[in-house]
Amino acid sequence: MMILAVDSSAVAASAAIVSSGKITGEFYINTRLTHSQTLMPMIHDLLVCTQTDIKDIDLFAVSSGPGSFTGIRIGIASVKGLAFPLGKPCAGVSTLEAIAYNLEHMEGTVCAVMDARCGQVYNAVFSADGKKLQRLTPDRAISVEELSRECEKYAKPIFLAGDGAKLCYNDIRFKALGAALPPEPLIYQRACSVAQAAEHAAAEGKTVPSADLMPVYLRPAQAQRALKNKLSEGKKL
Repeated sequence: MMILAVDSSAVAASAAIVSSGKITGEFYINTRLTHSQTLMPMIHDLLVCTQTDIKDIDLFAVSSGPGSFTGIRIGIASVKGLAFPLGKPCAGVSTLEAIAYNLEHMEGTVCAVMDARCGQVYNAVFSADGKKLQRLTPDRAISVEELSRECEKYAKPIFLAGDGAKLCYNDIRFKALGAALPPEPLIYQRACSVAQAAEHAAAEGKTVPSADLMPVYLRPAQAQRALKNKLSEGKKL
């Protein structure tokens, strides 16, 4: 199976082509350029450099959330636009699960964390035995304090990954747990791991037509929360 996967869930963006488990090519960029500037050119250049005809792609995959509201929408729109004319299936995978696949080869607990701001992180916890992952929690928004208390019960070592990994690692409560940071290339979201998660989803029959590909948000956008608070304050007056 040949998979074209993209990730634009945070500041970094990446695109990868994975064929039968082999990374044919991957482009990764971590700048302040917007994903609308970088993602489609990256996909185009990836196809050119790997000499891949887009018609040969069997599955289109994207990290569908949680993460940046704008980034996720750009990633999903890009994949929809590529897959729809070809009638090819798509897989929207959990950003947190894709992060955890970076560390599937480790043994211990993988704590995937993304900075959700407002004192919270997006998180999911997985057990890794060196060969496969087992999900221990659903994706959720949780405070760093609450997560650190929960992690006391998980098997050690605890590996932190994701763009919120350093935030947790520098917290005294995680230091007390002996939480570890993996090497830099394994911390952040990568399209090749999105492809890996998508391959498992495909094996379980969890692909969808491009029209059914949707973002997954764990909480309302900041603008929606601000509006709700404003309306609530207005009712009290």
